[in-house]
Amino acid sequence: HPYLSLIIQQSHPYLSLITITKTTMKAVGLLILAAAGIINDTVSGFQLSIAKRITTTEVTTQLTMTTSTTETDISLSNADHVLFDLPVSNNGARCRIILYKKNISKDQVEIISPMTLGGLKSEEYLKISPQGLMPSLSIQKKDNTYGISSLAESDTIARYLLSEYPNVGPSFLPNHPKSNQICRWHDVYLTSIQGCLYKDSSRLPLGDYADRKSALAAYRKNLMVIEGFLGDNDEESTPYLCGEEVSLADATLFPSAVFANYMLPKFDEDLDNPEAPLPPKLMKWFDNLRKNDEIFSKVYDEIMDPLVNAWEEKNHRWDSIWLAGLRDTAPETLFDMILAGKIPAAIVKEDEHILAFKDINPLAPAHILVIPKDRNGLTALRQATAEHTDILGRLLVAAGEIAKDTSLGFGDGARIVINDGDDGGQEVKHLHVHVLGGRKFEPTFG
Repeated sequence: HPYLSLIIQQSHPYLSLITITKTTMKAVGLLILAAAGIINDTVSGFQLSIAKRITTTEVTTQLTMTTSTTETDISLSNADHVLFDLPVSNNGARCRIILYKKNISKDQVEIISPMTLGGLKSEEYLKISPQGLMPSLSIQKKDNTYGISSLAESDTIARYLLSEYPNVGPSFLPNHPKSNQICRWHDVYLTSIQGCLYKDSSRLPLGDYADRKSALAAYRKNLMVIEGFLGDNDEESTPYLCGEEVSLADATLFPSAVFANYMLPKFDEDLDNPEAPLPPKLMKWFDNLRKNDEIFSKVYDEIMDPLVNAWEEKNHRWDSIWLAGLRDTAPETLFDMILAGKIPAAIVKEDEHILAFKDINPLAPAHILVIPKDRNGLTALRQATAEHTDILGRLLVAAGEIAKDTSLGFGDGARIVINDGDDGGQEVKHLHVHVLGGRKFEPTFG
């Protein structure tokens, strides 16, 4: 759509870090983050939007909204349907692939930017998409007998379009078991955490994953699961996931493969020997559609243009994202050698996240150090961000459990200390918690 222009908006109050952490972050980790002094009243975020070039007056005269909180009368278009979407949206792209493949006319479905309604979080748009997400579909046709005037969620919209226009273009195999399995797995296990590829730390946690590293690992794992759905027969080469005919699985997975192919390499630990962004069968399928299918190639270009020109080159999005532009480049420490088993330690507690061992130079009858196994940039507490909320909480929980262990010499409580930096007396540049006990401490510091 050549009439669309790029608009970058900043400083949305709904991206307040305080708001996010109060409802989603573990309380113990949040307390340490507060101690580190990194909690701000608000954080600024970016909303990347592509909007029609129309004035406020034009929007006012073109929009007619009902007073109902559930029904919306949109006068932006005379089409039977309005699909609110942006070219960069990978979830909206599955609907666009259907429209393009079926050659659905603009009179039947017109694609319009959510910015024409004031943006994703505007009151008007939320009447159509209660979560403020893309895509959404307004059903404006006169013979609408469905009892609903708008749809949200891309799979719901895609299946509606297939049922509404079944006799033109490809069917997209809406009842194919493999296609439906791939679509469902994609929506539940990939889409829910895809923010690990491009969102900053203020948007954590991601689904069930408290930090970016675990979310990225889960993303790759679930790509491998989808790879497994394709079967073991590589001899028969077919262009689409379910054979010779395009399916809803192709329309669903391809746009996310565009994201993965472009973004996952930015997070490789070894940039000189990067891991393949997609498993081999999916990579072959992706490359074939990108090069040889006109519609998929078109959608590839639609997504890549804002990714490269706006997100990357103009806004430098990944420069400030942990594990992409920001990495742990500090040298190894004594604790890394202990973790590697090169130096012995009297270990008292261990799990997949933390290691606790006796201090070789104890300052109390009981003196235990608790460290994160993966330093992940935590050379000092001042380096903590929302990326570290989970591990910070785990460190304090472990310290509390250790302080109750009388077999280690602890009595009625303990002094729990985190030294930070040279002025704070930190000797090893790998965040660690001191748990001291076995005697009564004075209620002073110095």
